[in-house]
Amino acid sequence: MKLPHRLIGIAVTTLAIAFAAGCDRKTSMESTGDRADGASERAGEKMDRAATDMSREADKAGDKMSDAAITAKVKTAIIAEPGLKAMQIDVDTVNGVVTLTGTVDAPQLIDQAKQVAQSVEGVKSVNNRLTVKASSDLRRVKHA
Repeated sequence: MKLPHRLIGIAVTTLAIAFAAGCDRKTSMESTGDRADGASERAGEKMDRAATDMSREADKAGDKMSDAAITAKVKTAIIAEPGLKAMQIDVDTVNGVVTLTGTVDAPQLIDQAKQVAQSVEGVKSVNNRLTVKASSDLRRVKHA
């Protein structure tokens, strides 16, 4: 929402500068017209650059929202998967690449978590950094 305001501000500033440049000197109508044409061209170029910048920023914002959505979908899929404990697995997504970190109770669950993450729409690849809990940790949990 800030970007359209920025674009309007740039356009208004550019037009004010163009107007001031045209009114700076009192000369013949022809040279004033030439200056106005040049100022108008420069203003148009600046507006084009501003629009391109705004488009890039909007794309970046869209990517961030997509990453957040992918993270949420992967986390939801992990919660729904029997044997996987979502509280033990952290999910982070950057540009569609999902990174899984944390611990699981058994070696086969590492591959299972990766497969679940890969099945989510929008995931480009999975960086699986999961490890298996040490057996002493499991004993403590069972006896507690």
